[in-house]
Amino acid sequence: MRADYDALLASQRMSAAQLPYADYAYLRLLFEATRDGGYWNLHWAITDREPNSDAIWAQWRSLRGATPTGITATVECDELSALYAFLARRGGVRNVGLFWPTSNHTVAVWRIASTPRETRIVVPTTQIFLTQSDSFGTRGFDPWTQAKIYEYGRRDIADDARVPPALVAFFLAQNDKYARASGLSLQHMRQLRDGVLDGSLGADQAARQAQAQRDRIAASAVDDRNAYAHFIRDLQTSTRAP
Repeated sequence: MRADYDALLASQRMSAAQLPYADYAYLRLLFEATRDGGYWNLHWAITDREPNSDAIWAQWRSLRGATPTGITATVECDELSALYAFLARRGGVRNVGLFWPTSNHTVAVWRIASTPRETRIVVPTTQIFLTQSDSFGTRGFDPWTQAKIYEYGRRDIADDARVPPALVAFFLAQNDKYARASGLSLQHMRQLRDGVLDGSLGADQAARQAQAQRDRIAASAVDDRNAYAHFIRDLQTSTRAP
């Protein structure tokens, strides 16, 4: 993650004082978990719901458990972006809001104070209208086409609400497996996971492709290889499940 952070600082021409690593690390971890096909297993579909995360929390609260190849919530782009912005603020990072690059699509944007004007970092919660390589900080959308990016301040769920312990355990386990991997490896695994979640790719097929990708990673990239090992093992286990 540190290499990805350094690359973002360079591309945005910002200093570590302007963009603290702790804020970046939290938002990047949150992005990889909650994006479409991310490792919390949210899956995009047209829902025609309002741009908030209420329905996500309702789906999560109804789950008795989760599996590495099962969908935890089915949501649209604006709901994903609202969830991201909501959890960003709850995690202590301010000025994350919603951006409409087109009239029918929503992503998140992180605003950071800088001169001569603020910096806007696009957080693409889906790959819609983007390439498969676009990720955190993409230039695929111009956030300045929207005059104002307002911080998402809505409280989508009560502070005392409860999520099933088995789901929380699943989310934390997924964080442990993938949080230290590079953005590039997480992007490749996301593509495979998304195929499994939408049914276009079998878990066994995804496991074979993931193994081929892992075999091309240098032995020195221990965190990436470990993340892939977890991913492959979970896919293989799911194919053996009754």
